[in-house]
Amino acid sequence: MRVPPSRWRRYADAAVRSPARKGNDDPVAAGRIREALEPARDTASRQCQIARRRRTDLRLVFPALLVWGTAGAGNWLPPAGLAGLCTALAAAAGIMLFLPGRVNLGRSGIRPARKRRARIGRGGAGLGPSAGRAAPRSLRATVAVALLLSLAAAAHAAVEASQRHDGAIAEAVAAGAAVVAELEIAGAPRRLRIPGAGGLADRWAVPVKLTAMTFGGHRVAGDARLVVMGGASWGDAVPGQHLRATGKLRPAAPGQPEAGLLAATSAPTLLRGPGPWQQGPGELRRAFTAAAARFGGDAGGLLPGMVTGDTSALDAELEAAMKTVGMTHLTAVSGANCSLILGTLLLTARTLRLPRTAAAGASLAGLALFVLMVGPDPSVLRASLMGSIGLASVAFGRAGRGLSLLCVAVIGLLVAQPVLATSFGFLLSVLATLGIVVTGRRIMDWLPPSVPRWAAAGVAVPLSAQLFCAPAIVLLQPQFGAYALPANMAAAALVAPVTLLGTAGAALLPAVPAAAGLLMAPAAVFAGAVAGVARLFAALPGAVLPWPEGAFGVATMGLFSATVLAAAWLALHPAAVVRGVLAAHARVVAVLDGRSQAAARSAARQTFSRGLDHRSGRGTLRVRKPTSGRNHEWLLPRPNGPGPRRRTPPPGAT
Repeated sequence: MRVPPSRWRRYADAAVRSPARKGNDDPVAAGRIREALEPARDTASRQCQIARRRRTDLRLVFPALLVWGTAGAGNWLPPAGLAGLCTALAAAAGIMLFLPGRVNLGRSGIRPARKRRARIGRGGAGLGPSAGRAAPRSLRATVAVALLLSLAAAAHAAVEASQRHDGAIAEAVAAGAAVVAELEIAGAPRRLRIPGAGGLADRWAVPVKLTAMTFGGHRVAGDARLVVMGGASWGDAVPGQHLRATGKLRPAAPGQPEAGLLAATSAPTLLRGPGPWQQGPGELRRAFTAAAARFGGDAGGLLPGMVTGDTSALDAELEAAMKTVGMTHLTAVSGANCSLILGTLLLTARTLRLPRTAAAGASLAGLALFVLMVGPDPSVLRASLMGSIGLASVAFGRAGRGLSLLCVAVIGLLVAQPVLATSFGFLLSVLATLGIVVTGRRIMDWLPPSVPRWAAAGVAVPLSAQLFCAPAIVLLQPQFGAYALPANMAAAALVAPVTLLGTAGAALLPAVPAAAGLLMAPAAVFAGAVAGVARLFAALPGAVLPWPEGAFGVATMGLFSATVLAAAWLALHPAAVVRGVLAAHARVVAVLDGRSQAAARSAARQTFSRGLDHRSGRGTLRVRKPTSGRNHEWLLPRPNGPGPRRRTPPPGAT
């Protein structure tokens, strides 16, 4: 297939042909013009090739880390400390933006900015040696932007910290008061497997927002986040409901974003139901859980968790097995689910020959409907955003752009919700996406061309995510799942049918229950297979091994992940490994030969530097004494040489 000429080629050809159109038919002149344009054309071609190789853009990494650190400090510092932090950030940003005396450090010293700009202008379009000398100025602007974004995150954290530490709610929490609270459910209830101090075997943790409370005969209105610890009656709470309950307030753990904990002493009383946008997804999730229960066994409890994130019917032993082999992310709506939904919609749209813009819009609209179906919780929204970034990086090969999008998402989420800085779920989501963005595409390229792309993605995505999340998981539970990676790789091929068929069945369940049942049946079979994989690997000997805690455990796990990644590269590049081994062997042999030759020369010099040395062609014998530095020479007899002959006695003489 013939490659169409580039824009520069067309421009150069037009420039070469233009004199002929004006009546200049001299081929020599045309040849001279072509020769003059050839170096510039080669330079432009090389620049285009360099531009095609998209490098990883690291400019947003520092702002993202700085915003994350500032938001994390906002969850620990008191309001006074946050005020000082905001002042320091504002002062630093002002210094970076309005620092007088703009100078630039180049190779030849300090140059004024005006001369530097003039030199760049003469260089032409920023090309040449002076093109890279604007780096200090760009670095200063990057640092200033990072400081301003951190200031916004610190200011938001200061407002939330003032609500946690000041006012009547903070005083009631510190005093451990018994209150009558009016609450709004802010998230899905989560079952706690460990019995509480009161002996309740069935306990639930429910994130709520406190709107008003009554204690000591006074009613206080407020806006603070709490976590309710209650019995089985709290497991039916739906996000968006307004409830009234009694309980006792307790302080939250240091660094937690909640203002406190509410140990409920009564069942909740419904004040107002959720809105239509929240009531519909809740009813759909309950209907899907009830429809999946008829399949029984592990599939009946795991299918709702893998599709809608509802783990209320999940068996305790199966949950423990999935935790052992590192498969708990499958029981919640994660970035993997969102990536599958978005990728399927995008592939379908492109198959229908929709334009790229229309296909992207339709896919994002379908993802929004999926998020609305499972419930627009903050964790679901975060998972959809991270899944979209990971899919874009793997599908389009834009690792550098994917990292920039990830940094933008991290900055936006932390500025909007600084409490995410201390959330383990947010940390694992970012690390998994970072692994997919940085190494997912590379691992796919390492595999042989005979491996299908879907199979390569099924191996690369869980491997990269697991390697990056392992050091953080050690902080949460200091243990090592020996079979976590093979278990996730074995289940990767089963997750897609469960997610896609189950989601389609959930969407059809209100309108066409029979068709939904036909789709849910194979999804339940695959869900049972996922449960079987978890139980199989969890029952193997050495499934859970102890691991060091703290920073040492994180460092060792990070080193282990890097070793696994290097081993994977070595295993998938045998030819490169052989070439490297042979080159290293040749290098070692050359070094050893050089050292042996040098040793031989040194020994020879030491041998001939002492004793007698006969110089051929001359009748002398040299004695070398390195200690004195003198050379003594004695004459040797030459039988055939000139000179007096030695007298011999005559015959018969005595």
